[in-house]
Amino acid sequence: MSLSVSHWSRLYGDALGSATLKQEMHDFIVEEQLGFEPSGEGEHIFLWLEKTNLNTAFVAESLAKFSNLHLRDITYAGRKDKFALTRQWFGVHIANKQEPNWDEFDLEGAKILKVARNDRKLRVGVLKGNRFELTLRNLTANDDEKTEFNIQALEERLALIKQHGAPNYYGSQRFGEMRITPTESNEAAPDNKVVQGGNLALAEKLVAGEAIRNRNKRSMAISALRSWLFNQVIHERIERDCFLQPLLGDAMQLSGSNSFFVFNDDAEKEKIIERLSENDINITAPLWGDGKLHSDKAAKALEVDCVKQFPEIIRTLNSLGLKQERRAIRIVPQDFTWQIENKHLKMQFSLPAGCFATSIVRELLDV
Repeated sequence: MSLSVSHWSRLYGDALGSATLKQEMHDFIVEEQLGFEPSGEGEHIFLWLEKTNLNTAFVAESLAKFSNLHLRDITYAGRKDKFALTRQWFGVHIANKQEPNWDEFDLEGAKILKVARNDRKLRVGVLKGNRFELTLRNLTANDDEKTEFNIQALEERLALIKQHGAPNYYGSQRFGEMRITPTESNEAAPDNKVVQGGNLALAEKLVAGEAIRNRNKRSMAISALRSWLFNQVIHERIERDCFLQPLLGDAMQLSGSNSFFVFNDDAEKEKIIERLSENDINITAPLWGDGKLHSDKAAKALEVDCVKQFPEIIRTLNSLGLKQERRAIRIVPQDFTWQIENKHLKMQFSLPAGCFATSIVRELLDV
């Protein structure tokens, strides 16, 4: 089985051109929004840390070594990009041990900006969301560099996304990257060519029944496989022209909440359409696992019709002990602003935790 990521449809049509993302470290800035203030007391220390060119997991390992603690005593709410400037919280469970002098923490590319105490552990997923500042350089028209880039079309597309949102696709980071370099057996491979799908390659092995003994790699493979199937349902709804149109039986998520209800009364359709247009609710799609689908009627029929094309994936996910969950198929960026100048686009917006800024970019440009 070969899992492609290139065929998923865009909501608003083809990319308007191309641009360069992450040409410089400061072109991708992410800042966590915790959603609460540390209490100021307790045995858990929260570190507000800025990092560049470092993996979140590597920083956690470095903090554990510095503080002479087990890695399990170092927590974070979410992983952040390596090639970016990111600011995020790390939790350190000190308990009765002596607190180290954080000013002495020395890791190239990392800087502790703030230290606070809290009475509870920092757990994965506790975030409210993330604030992004992206710079896309060298805006280029689709045909060639000699053609003038259509700024007006870009402005119109940005306004559409601000008002109606974009598909809540899992981004390329979820599916991983494989960096291919020339070898004696493959002299044609371009130097440092990046091919999307490293985690998907692991997922394909999982589906084929191969054992993945590395716990972290196995977890990434499972996540990539589940995310791929979710994206496939989004693609199907766009193709069937019902991405923003409710179907009877759709499981509707309340914006800013994990709660959802099933739309089963056709007499309520106009009200549901109005709530969707006001971004008060969102249509959801399944994060596949064992158990009963939460959707019903026409929506359930669409989802079943989509996933039954991939029986091996369904069998694999059902066998892993995962339970059926739901995720909104749309993201609406909050506090969305942008500036276009000298063939560069700079954007600022906030997204809920677990959503990908690259999915906003994808609706605009190839990068």
